[in-house]
Amino acid sequence: MTAAIEFRKVTRSFGSVRAVDDVSLEVAAGEFFSMLGPSGSGKTTCLRLVAGFELPASGQILLDGVDVSDVPPYDRDVNTVFQDYALFPHMSVVDNVAYGLRVRGVAGDERRRRAHEMLALVKLADFGERRPNQLSGGQRQRVALARALINRPKVLLLDEPLGALDLKLREAMQIELKGLQRELGITFVFVTHDQGEALSMSDRVAVFDRGRIVQVDTPRGLYSRPRNSFVAEFVGGANVLSPKLAASLLGIAKPVAVRPEQMRIMSDGATAEPGWVICSGTVADSQYHGATLRVQVRTGDGELLTVARPESGNGEGATRTGSTVRVAWPRASVVELEAEHA
Repeated sequence: MTAAIEFRKVTRSFGSVRAVDDVSLEVAAGEFFSMLGPSGSGKTTCLRLVAGFELPASGQILLDGVDVSDVPPYDRDVNTVFQDYALFPHMSVVDNVAYGLRVRGVAGDERRRRAHEMLALVKLADFGERRPNQLSGGQRQRVALARALINRPKVLLLDEPLGALDLKLREAMQIELKGLQRELGITFVFVTHDQGEALSMSDRVAVFDRGRIVQVDTPRGLYSRPRNSFVAEFVGGANVLSPKLAASLLGIAKPVAVRPEQMRIMSDGATAEPGWVICSGTVADSQYHGATLRVQVRTGDGELLTVARPESGNGEGATRTGSTVRVAWPRASVVELEAEHA
C-alpha cells in the first residue's frame, strides 16, 4: 500500500544549521502520526516540508506516491492547523470555515451548507454567526480544525495546536482530536514537544533529536523499549544508569534504562525477591505529585535515581531527605540502550 507521506533522505539547512539531517520516513494512509522532540529538533521543519512552506536541499518528499519536493503549497492536498489558529477576526465563524471553498470558487449557498456541516462535526453548530473573539481558546481551535478539514485533504498537519490551551482543556481536546481522526479516516501528522500528547493520541511516534529521527515506534513500544538514553529520558523520564553502574549492578557494561514506577524503596529488614536488583543510596529529595511521590535517591557513585511510589500518607521516614535507603527493581524491567549518534 502506498504511503500517505514518504521522506527519502531529506535534508534541510538554515545557514550552518542542519535542521533536518538525512531523514527517511513513511506515514501510512489514515494514520495518526506524531513528530515528537524538543525545540530545534527538526520536527516542525519536517511538517513545513510536507506542507511546502520549506523545500528540501536534497532528498525527496512524496505524497500518495507522487514526488512533491518542488510543488507549491497550494497544489498539495494537505492543510495545516497552527498553534495560533490564524482565524480572520473580521469574519464570522461560518465564513472562516468556508474560506477555503470560497477560494476554490464554490457557490455561496453550497459553501455555507458545507461549512455548517463541518461546524456540527466539531460540535459548534450554534456558533456560526459569532466572531472569533467571542469564542474560547478551545472553540477557536475547533473552528481552525473545521476550516482545515472542509476540503477533505488527504493529510492534515497540526503544528502544536494544543499548546495555548490550559491542561484540562488540552486533555479534553486530545480525546476529541483522536475521535475526529477516527471518524474521518484522514491522515493526521501532529507535531508536539509534549510526550504525554504524543503517547495518548498516536498510532506511531517519531522521536526527533538534532535534526534526525532516533526512533519510530508505537507509543507502547517507545515507552517500554526506548532505543537510546535520549528517548528513554525524553519519553517518560526513565532512569538511565551509566555503563559503570550497570556493570557493577547487572554485569552489563553499557547504559541501561529503568522506569521510575518499576523501582521501589525497600523497607528496613526486607529481602529482595528473586530476580531483583538492589542498590543503596541516600534520599536527595522527594516531590509530592498527588497520587504519587517521586523520590530521588543518590547512589554511592553519585548517580541520581528517581523512584515513583504511590502516596499513601505513611512511611514518611523512609523518604526523609538524607536518609539511607535501598532501591530495588526487577531485572526483567531493565532495557539495554544503544550508543547515541555523534
